[in-house]
Amino acid sequence: MQGLLGLPLIKSLKPADRPYEVRDTRLKGLLLRVQPSGAMTYYVEYARGKRMSLGRTSVVTPQQARDQAKDILGSAFQGKDPAAEVAKPAQGHTFGSFVDGEYGSWAIANVRTHKGTLRRLNTSFAEFRPLKLSEITPLLVERWRSERLKAGTKPSTVNRDLDDLKSSLGKAQQWGFIESHPIEKVKRTRVDDRATVRFLTDDEHKRLLTALDDREERLRTGRDSANAWRAVRKYPLLPDLRAAPYADHLKPMVLVSLHTGLRYGELANLTWDDVHLDRAILTIHGFKAKSQKTRHIPLNSTAMEVLAAWNTQRMETSPLVFPSRDGSPFDNVRSSWEEVLKDAGITKFRWHDMRHTFASWLVMRGVDLNTVRELLGHSDYQMTLRYAHLAPEHKAAVARLVG
Repeated sequence: MQGLLGLPLIKSLKPADRPYEVRDTRLKGLLLRVQPSGAMTYYVEYARGKRMSLGRTSVVTPQQARDQAKDILGSAFQGKDPAAEVAKPAQGHTFGSFVDGEYGSWAIANVRTHKGTLRRLNTSFAEFRPLKLSEITPLLVERWRSERLKAGTKPSTVNRDLDDLKSSLGKAQQWGFIESHPIEKVKRTRVDDRATVRFLTDDEHKRLLTALDDREERLRTGRDSANAWRAVRKYPLLPDLRAAPYADHLKPMVLVSLHTGLRYGELANLTWDDVHLDRAILTIHGFKAKSQKTRHIPLNSTAMEVLAAWNTQRMETSPLVFPSRDGSPFDNVRSSWEEVLKDAGITKFRWHDMRHTFASWLVMRGVDLNTVRELLGHSDYQMTLRYAHLAPEHKAAVARLVG
């Protein structure tokens, strides 16, 4: 099968019983392999029987794949073996050159959240960048940790950064850049996960919805004013926001998050093929999930109404449910989200806390913790136990013990 490998074609491809390939009509050697699971991976074939993976469509754009393929094909044309060049360890790597080079390229192709991961490695460990990989020691890491905690950084944030550092050095060892993992035995900072759960109260929930509605009205009023100005000058009018269910992406994103418990990354990479309105089911495939396991989330009436309405505003050039203007996933919506929280008078509440809110609603309505675990995609049951104190049966059991 052949075609121009771009978002419109990729959006139209459906999984089959067996894997199949689509070859690009613009760049010979570039192809896309579609698995029965729905996962799609770019490859470049630079010689007979020789090919290299460029990454999945969930983390690599068509243009990025095409650029990588051109570099590899150019190297092959010069008589080099691209696979051997990648496999050949660089001598004297510093942490900075490793992150900017081999690890960064690998992360872009294989890590769904590569932008955040690489940003954290470069900012949180800026002092490590000039060091040789082998010079990063447990003592240096412990000093780094102490300084971060003294500066007021949350232990959970320190743990997340440490996880990224250990993962990157693990790859360095696997690829032969260092003989052993220098900080493999460094443990995470202890965190009381059950004490950090934050969810919306009923009053906060009402204020959040009101703030979202107020923001929608401000956007519509602004568009009305802009079009009145353009009409006087006989300029082409912008789309009428009053004719659309939503003024922009933020309100539907918030409502879907609240009523499905999706992680932000799962929401940002959600495609319309993952949404089954006819069956009221939303599917998170393993290759898009933190746990790497596929799960199916029933859609309640609110989530169904929001997605059905938002579907009428979908961007035809992107398969994503919530694409940015260029059709790629939203990196973040922090500024508009924080503005809404401020208007609602809600403090110390993160986007991720909407996931806690969804879980708390389930538990307080009597849904058993194992079902909550499955819906949230927790790989560790201990994560779900954070919500046990909200369960009616849990409170009843405690009352019986003291009765």
